[in-house]
Amino acid sequence: MRRRRAAPRRPPGGRAGLSHLDAAGRVRMVDVGGKPPTLREAAAAGSIRMSAQAYRAVRAGAAAKGDVLAVARVAGIAAAKRTSELIPLCHTLPLDHVGVAIRLLPGRRAIEVEASVRSRWSTGVEMEALVAVAASLLTIYDMVKGIDRGMTIEAVRLLRKSGGRSGPYRRPVNSKAGRP
Repeated sequence: MRRRRAAPRRPPGGRAGLSHLDAAGRVRMVDVGGKPPTLREAAAAGSIRMSAQAYRAVRAGAAAKGDVLAVARVAGIAAAKRTSELIPLCHTLPLDHVGVAIRLLPGRRAIEVEASVRSRWSTGVEMEALVAVAASLLTIYDMVKGIDRGMTIEAVRLLRKSGGRSGPYRRPVNSKAGRP
């Protein structure tokens, strides 16, 4: 005898706080047409840990595929500009600025990437900042995987955001996924 799976319960009017669901619980792209353009900013960060050999190669600029950090920076900028092509329900945004900062963390044999994004638009830029970080870290992995396939990408997170109806957000410094 087969058991029937119960249909997921949906509160009337969609799930509270989930704007990508309509009243019937179906996925939708949020209509931001009625929202005024305002200044939106976001910053995200993440890191990648690697072997001592891989870290030395990156630090010395001696990776076989070239300047790892420069390519990772460009990859992050390019990815932020194309976020809507990667994340299905994201809007295409006119970005005023994308910055990608990369910091070597010798004590951890890690590289930290921080991306900042700014736009004057009707929706936030958190996803663009997060995608920039993820693409930069994946690019580092790709360029150094010949030395170390065991690298670990970790703690990709939103650091702060401002603008929009929900107001500012700043990640608490002591949070579990805080800065490495």
